[in-house]
Amino acid sequence: MGVEFLLTALVVVLLPGTGVIYTLAIALGRGFRASVIAAFGCTLGIVPHIFASVVGLAALLHTSATLFQAVKILGVLYLFYMAWGIAREGGALSVNAVQKPVRAGRLVRDGIFLNVLNPKLSLFFLAFLPQFVPADAARPTVEMLGLAAVFMAMTFAVFAIYGAAAALARDHVLSRPSVMCWLRRTFAASFALLGVKLALSER
Repeated sequence: MGVEFLLTALVVVLLPGTGVIYTLAIALGRGFRASVIAAFGCTLGIVPHIFASVVGLAALLHTSATLFQAVKILGVLYLFYMAWGIAREGGALSVNAVQKPVRAGRLVRDGIFLNVLNPKLSLFFLAFLPQFVPADAARPTVEMLGLAAVFMAMTFAVFAIYGAAAALARDHVLSRPSVMCWLRRTFAASFALLGVKLALSER
């Protein structure tokens, strides 16, 4: 494993996407512990894409327009569902001082679905991981799985840091209703825009 892989993976993980937005929203709405659970769910959502890349399913997704479109449509619908869940008062991702209890399983589930239903992730791992496996590797699959494990660990750590930073600002946010309202709308709009972006994306 080289420095190039670690630096490239870090840049990819740091870039804001659905997982980062989801973790930040949970941290602001429910605190650090909930954001760690959300980050764990987002990290687990990477597993199917890694598996698809290793066994070649990502290549099938790349060549089959119908399969790609089907997964993409599900992903778009789920992003719009998340946007609606944030926009409405009392939703699971709402940023409010008074919160209804939400099960950890639901936070994990939403994090998993956000990543699983993004077909671009499978194509990303199909193109990304093999670049860092030596051509003369005795066991390339094991090498890829090792790189994937490091990528997942980095994802969880970075998302947890994002969540910690947002949780520190939680009291400041909760004491200002106008800021809470603005944040809720911003997060909802972010998921909606990501849904539109995914809908318009090509393979």
